[in-house]
Amino acid sequence: MNKKLAKVKYLPNNFQVIEKGDHVICAVSGKAISLENLTYWNVELQEPYYSYIEASKKKEELDNK
Repeated sequence: MNKKLAKVKYLPNNFQVIEKGDHVICAVSGKAISLENLTYWNVELQEPYYSYIEASKKKEELDNK
């Protein structure tokens, strides 16, 4: 990673890079996620997640509200 944060629009089955970069930051853990490894995100919240674990934690948090 060359340490440039990307600006990304999260779509239902894909994402679109709005501002070039090589990574995004997980909304739950704060870990850097390279765009090549970005697999989990929430379209409604426009948030990326490092793995299914963080995505599940966020879902549980939202379900408990």
